[in-house]
Amino acid sequence: MAKKVLIVDDAVFMRMKLKDILEKNGYEVVDEAQNGLEAIEKYKATQPDLVTMDITMPEMDGVEALKEIKAFDAGAKVLMCSAMGQQSMVMDAIRAGAVDFIVKPFDSDRVIKALDKVMI
Repeated sequence: MAKKVLIVDDAVFMRMKLKDILEKNGYEVVDEAQNGLEAIEKYKATQPDLVTMDITMPEMDGVEALKEIKAFDAGAKVLMCSAMGQQSMVMDAIRAGAVDFIVKPFDSDRVIKALDKVMI
């Protein structure tokens, strides 16, 4: 059975790129969100196996959304996506319960390795 993933990123292009990588590697993208508030709503609605979460977004950033999702479901698996130069925010996310992080622009092999490691 395909693992269900929720993709959260404010950039449509990034969501499309990540969705393409995931679907080509046997993952099912159950929904997409463009900010942290949407991410929380859609997490509760879809109950995915994994969330890919951008850090910098309008409305609510990825670290705050991560904290809310973890408060709702302590077992939630959230993989943070960051651009270069966001190391301090990545560390905040790891402390808040993120399972790993991947750096943009996405490298297909790195994305799949990170997801496979998390989904074991």
